[in-house]
Amino acid sequence: MTKINHRLGILLITASVLILVTLVISNGWSWNSNGYQNITTDRFVEMMEHKDFVLIDVHIPYAGEIPETDLLIPFNDIKQHKNELPDDKNTKIVVHCMSGPMGYVAAEKLVSMGYRQVIHFQGGMVSWINSGKRLVNRPE
Repeated sequence: MTKINHRLGILLITASVLILVTLVISNGWSWNSNGYQNITTDRFVEMMEHKDFVLIDVHIPYAGEIPETDLLIPFNDIKQHKNELPDDKNTKIVVHCMSGPMGYVAAEKLVSMGYRQVIHFQGGMVSWINSGKRLVNRPE
């Protein structure tokens, strides 16, 4: 009888974990152990409809940008541009690059600088374009 209760307990815990993971994935969010969140293209597009965050393009070299980009800061120079970043460490910040790798680095740096609401748009500009959206260029 004890083995049956133990197995049932493990089964219930496993089912709960699977349900939680499914909910997180279906909402376009995933937590990263480095202290920031990853979001999918669908979630990013939804967020852009009611933009309440600072959007930072960290891609180098410049290759255009997602409309409503607030800051252009090279991924490897985040700390050197701290005077451009919000003073409030609770400000929601979304970072992205062309496709992902530079954004991961930038997100980790922002977290290490004390920012608590850092979000990484995983697909970056490539995913944005693939979803039918366009990039813009800043006037020179």
